[in-house]
Amino acid sequence: MKMKQLFFGLLLSLNLIGYAQTGKEVLFTIDNKPYYTDEFSRVYNKNLDLVKDESQKDLNQYLELFIGYKLKINKAYRLGLQNGTQYQNELKSYRTQLSKNYTSDSKVTKELIEEGYNRSLKEIKASHILIMVDENASPEDTLKAYKQVLDIRQRALKGEDFGALAAEYSQDPSAKENKGDLGYFSAFRMVYAFESAAYKTQKGNISNPVRTRFGYHLIKVDDVRDNRGEVTVAHIMILNPATTSDNKADIDKPKNTIQDIYKKIQQGESFEDLAKQFSEDKSSSSKGGLLNRFASGQLSSEEFEAVAFSLTKEKPISEPFQSQFGWHIVKLVEKFPVKTLDEMQPELENKVSKDERSRLIMASMTEKLRKKYTVKRDNKLYAAISKLVTNDFYQGKWDVPSNMKDYDKKLFAINDKVINGTAFLSFVKEQQKTTNTLKPITKLTDNLYQKFVDEQLNIYYNDNLENEFPEFSAVMDEYRDGLLLFDLMEKEIWEKSKTDTLGLKKFYELNLKNYNWKNRVDVIILSSTKMDVIKKAQKLLNQGKTPEFIKEKLNEKGGAVNIMTNVGVFEEGNDVLPKNLKLQTGVSDIIKEGEYYFVTKVNKVLPAGPKTLEECKGKVINDYQQYLEENWVKDLKKEFKVEVNQTTFEKVKKQLKS
Repeated sequence: MKMKQLFFGLLLSLNLIGYAQTGKEVLFTIDNKPYYTDEFSRVYNKNLDLVKDESQKDLNQYLELFIGYKLKINKAYRLGLQNGTQYQNELKSYRTQLSKNYTSDSKVTKELIEEGYNRSLKEIKASHILIMVDENASPEDTLKAYKQVLDIRQRALKGEDFGALAAEYSQDPSAKENKGDLGYFSAFRMVYAFESAAYKTQKGNISNPVRTRFGYHLIKVDDVRDNRGEVTVAHIMILNPATTSDNKADIDKPKNTIQDIYKKIQQGESFEDLAKQFSEDKSSSSKGGLLNRFASGQLSSEEFEAVAFSLTKEKPISEPFQSQFGWHIVKLVEKFPVKTLDEMQPELENKVSKDERSRLIMASMTEKLRKKYTVKRDNKLYAAISKLVTNDFYQGKWDVPSNMKDYDKKLFAINDKVINGTAFLSFVKEQQKTTNTLKPITKLTDNLYQKFVDEQLNIYYNDNLENEFPEFSAVMDEYRDGLLLFDLMEKEIWEKSKTDTLGLKKFYELNLKNYNWKNRVDVIILSSTKMDVIKKAQKLLNQGKTPEFIKEKLNEKGGAVNIMTNVGVFEEGNDVLPKNLKLQTGVSDIIKEGEYYFVTKVNKVLPAGPKTLEECKGKVINDYQQYLEENWVKDLKKEFKVEVNQTTFEKVKKQLKS
């Protein structure tokens, strides 16, 4: 799915089509289906500042790309991909996402985003006590829970320990162990009503009872601190053992290795050089251990985050510590303040849409639709329907009448859409699945009717967005084509490049010159900052001693780490290899680089030569995909009849160049 999102995002950024359809002429046809000048001009102008390939700015070349794009869409329709269930579902999903910009109250949304941002500047440490009561509980049960939580609050205000009260009375399952302690949290981490109460309660105080869908809460705010912002660090990591072992040496090896590295850092050796040589996080080791910057909660290791944020300019390097992944040493690179509101806008919009805050936005939008559309009810039909709903509803035993004929007529209309009485009856039946305790039954029926009308208003408005907003209609057309193109590429190119083993092998053989190893060495590398130590290491290597033996011999037990080792097969030019290493078997001379002395033992030299297909399969598949796509458009031009109106194209070229 991530691949599709990336592909689709790029497609939209490069091919977003405007919606005006004025002053258009036919630029070309594909099997007599016309494509117009206005679309071509808009796409070209939009892409002009985005494309990096100068050839794509050439109008003749761009027309070829545009025709190729439209050919692929035609091919997708010819194959019937638009009828696929997955395609239809994904298109519906994309429409739902896109429609959110039109089906919510922008003013209320803006206010909630600003509120969420302002709250996110702080992190609150709080404890709570929960007395559970259902959202739709009877007034008696609700009052009982409310009185209980009020009584507990009074006891806490009089001096009883809040944690002890939580352990005794809170119906949160974790309260017995944590005494209601929730730790630190910020905006969007708790349900909205709970969050609001927490942020409105002063440090050291206890809130009034707060109602959420879980019941009534008391919140004690223990601390408030500033948001920690973001941080950039580098790290050296030694992975935990891949498999469980009873061998103590295997278990202790990562810890011992990281301790050795830490001692070398304390001895003044370069953190970045040590990361390149020994860190087992391959994504960062070549960069001296540097990681992308992150904020609280973005990493999967709380231990790592806590250490990273605790570092300062005065103490920039941590002691070794263990996470669930392995042993680390972390170095502070830079700290960043909290992002601005503008920087966080997209993230906050997404959070608001998924939060209980969205109910406030929906309610505001519904109120606008009530004013936008006039709904006139057939009161006579409604009265007849209302009499059908009985107290059986409360027990979930009510059903629609067996003969619905008398109610299958207009109850009300929204513009040209007629809503029949039978639809409302079915809606009432469905509502039995939720707990509705409003009495008497006539009042409940009126309440359900208004809920039904509001639902129908929102459905009608959503269904007619294409008619209400031409730009929405245009973007939806783009989504349709984009999804089809992805499915077509997957079918015709990507899957074929993976499953066509004979074609892949032939392509590999024809392009073998592109897939070669450099010279490689199977090598033992020893490094030290001390010349006398490296000389001893060189002597031991000449005697055939193993790296483990040499480390044990030259490193002081419980003291200084004088020698480090690295063993493996490396390509010429790899950062791990000393730069002046001669690619020949045997023990090398001592090589000095910066503060380090190196000596190596090359066990075997593997000369430059072609990689096997398995050794470079990923790159070959990628190259094969590009090859298939380039030839695919040529085949499509043979399959479809393309006719370009050259006179019109010349006119467009003059307009675009002027």
